[in-house]
Amino acid sequence: MKIGLRIFLGYFLIVAVAALLLARVFLAEVKPGVRQAMEDTLVDSANVLAELATDDFLAGRIDNGRFAGRIRALGRRDLGAEIWGFDKRATQYRVYVTDASGTVVFDSQGRDVGKDYSRWNDVYLTLRGRYGARSSPETPGDPASTVMHVAAPIRDDSGAIVGVLTVAKPNRTIEPFIARSQQVVLRWGLLLLGVALAVGMFAAGWLSRQLQGLQRYAKAVTDGERATPPRASGEFQALGEALETMRGRLEGKQYVEQYVHALTHEMKSPLAAIRGSAELLEEGTSGRAPDGVPMSDADRHRFAARIRRQSERLALMIDKLLALAAVEHRQQLDAPRPLDAGDLLDEALEAARPGLDLAGVECRAERPVPALTVRGDAFLLRQALVNLMENAADFAPRGSGVGLKAFVEGATCVFEVSDRGPGIPGYALERVFERFYSLARPDGGSRSSGLGLCFVAEVAALHGGGVALSNREGGGAVAHLRVPLSAR
Repeated sequence: MKIGLRIFLGYFLIVAVAALLLARVFLAEVKPGVRQAMEDTLVDSANVLAELATDDFLAGRIDNGRFAGRIRALGRRDLGAEIWGFDKRATQYRVYVTDASGTVVFDSQGRDVGKDYSRWNDVYLTLRGRYGARSSPETPGDPASTVMHVAAPIRDDSGAIVGVLTVAKPNRTIEPFIARSQQVVLRWGLLLLGVALAVGMFAAGWLSRQLQGLQRYAKAVTDGERATPPRASGEFQALGEALETMRGRLEGKQYVEQYVHALTHEMKSPLAAIRGSAELLEEGTSGRAPDGVPMSDADRHRFAARIRRQSERLALMIDKLLALAAVEHRQQLDAPRPLDAGDLLDEALEAARPGLDLAGVECRAERPVPALTVRGDAFLLRQALVNLMENAADFAPRGSGVGLKAFVEGATCVFEVSDRGPGIPGYALERVFERFYSLARPDGGSRSSGLGLCFVAEVAALHGGGVALSNREGGGAVAHLRVPLSAR
């Protein structure tokens, strides 16, 4: 399972549990809250009515006095009220009064007069000077039919409790308000849950992209590819910079070690030749060679020329190693700019002209028509083409020609360098771009440094392209350096 999905699932679980708990708390608190508000209103109403009923109750006319008439008239009144979108046409109050023994002496609905209510909590507690209230179902076993009863004491002039007035109201009258409040809480809760999940998805995706970018970068570095730290922010940017610093230091150490080993190995052959020739010349200064035969001037010139060639080979190897190291160590081009492919051909041919003339081969650049534009580093591309032409000149027969042209292939500009030499042996086709790998020259000349084609491959990779070397139909070899075309 990907880390982004794990993060999202973990976040989803936390949000879902929190939302569930909050929803249960809010939904569970809505009904008690509304009922508490209704009970508070009933307390006020019961005490007001108890005061209004006191005179009729003490006078013994509670069931047929002015108070009873007004209460019964209240039941016939059309209220015409609208409370938060709900119509209210009639009161749902029931008012009853009991005497000091708990017997009902007045009932606004006229159904329980004469009954004993002394055991009901509202009457029982109030007669004893305590707060009396209860919630009982009208229909036994039906919790939806509960009615809230709140009582208030009726006192005589001495302050003694002589009766109880109870105001009752069905709980179902507030159910629409409770249901609507619960719906509002649920709707907003779901909306907040959706917003939280959207934020979670965004955060999980962001974290996943940051980690995946670092993972791809680490894998590219492990595979030896050119890679730059991904764009990130915060701690991820600091981590990417730390990885890049670590990579640079580790690669620098390994790079130096590899080059020291490679350079030591490759320098053994020319140094041995120089040392041998120098020893022969040194012994020949006495006038006689090691075998007792006098050393001729031709031998001296031959040994001196060998020393010079091997010294030049060493110098060339060091120069190309430095150039290759500069390219290999770069992760990207510093300031690429649009370049005309035809101009690159002409400049590379001009730079390679002395070597081509020395090899006795002809070369003409075929400028592309229409003109092609690539984006890159002019010096590196020019030097790569020079290396390809010098390699072709080393294998081309004297008096032959080296082809140089550029053409378009898809979204790529292809620079082609071809010759009519002996071609590339099959065993060497996959190794020609390896560092220090070199083939014997047809004329018996010394091998090259084996760094030129490696330099070309590095330049191609640095430009986002590639290079290939293959045998040519009719004999010879052809090299293709591919560079992406520049978007005008």
